[in-house]
Amino acid sequence: MAMQTGVVVIGRNEGQRLERCLRSLAHGADKVVYVDSGSSDGSQQLAAALGVEVLALDMGTPFTAARARNEGFAVLQRLLPAMHWVQFVDGDCEVDACWLATAQAFLAAHPAVAVVCGRRRERFAQRSVYNLLCDLEWDTPIGEAKACGGDALMRVDAFVAVSGFRPDLIAGEEPELCVRLRAKGWKIWRLDAEMTLHDADMTRFSQWWRRSLRAGHAYAEGAYLHGQPPERHWLRESRRAWVWGLGIPVSIVLACLLVGGWGLGLLLIYPLQAMRLAQRGNRSPRENWLQAVFLVLGKFPEMLGQLKFLRHRLAAGKAALIEYK
Repeated sequence: MAMQTGVVVIGRNEGQRLERCLRSLAHGADKVVYVDSGSSDGSQQLAAALGVEVLALDMGTPFTAARARNEGFAVLQRLLPAMHWVQFVDGDCEVDACWLATAQAFLAAHPAVAVVCGRRRERFAQRSVYNLLCDLEWDTPIGEAKACGGDALMRVDAFVAVSGFRPDLIAGEEPELCVRLRAKGWKIWRLDAEMTLHDADMTRFSQWWRRSLRAGHAYAEGAYLHGQPPERHWLRESRRAWVWGLGIPVSIVLACLLVGGWGLGLLLIYPLQAMRLAQRGNRSPRENWLQAVFLVLGKFPEMLGQLKFLRHRLAAGKAALIEYK
């Protein structure tokens, strides 16, 4: 008997991007569930017209992508009880025609691997520097990995064994899931294969800033949950945000108080760090410098994201979703 594959697509007001996503899944999957989080553009009707099972989330409960994926998976389990693999994909992504078959074959041949992902690319990488930064971010190393992103094919029994995604996480839910899977002995793998075309539609600095702030929040929460040895999940990323986003600026202010304007010379540490990172890059000079400059600049919103997480922890409150589009 062929191993059945289900797909969970999540989205809100994705319009044409959702249509491209769902049409790209017309072949290769046994069942597709679209989880909608309050669209007002006819996304639910579009999905239903394409023969896709539609789940409208109860928006009375705070939305997270993790919760949406879990609820979509629960629907798939009911509709496809013999499901062996589940593909998670964001509604602004078009799935490559060969991806599902390639990923299924790899998981079938490697029983120790729970999650497999491939190359996600930006559809309009050259439309803005922010889209290009996303495309560079998606270009992860080939082979065994520590984590996956929002698009990945997973082994159903492994996903169920760790109770799926943590539904309360507002960001970073995929790496957190992978931490728990690896703790159970499973492996995560990045294939040298095309997987999805993504449309970040990020054209403004403010969008990039909010996305980086969300990353800082994810780093802080990840370190809080799994920062202990031996995992030390996102401890390094969190420490870098504090050092570069707060520690060095405070040191510069103190230096200025002690030695006057000479203390401003310490600001040179930022362009020097960008130069060091650019020289280590293995892409074109433009891409290396672009990524280096924004990696350094990104420490400031990441630090603010860390503070946002700490504020919610101390207040015992729920973190609100941080969206960039």
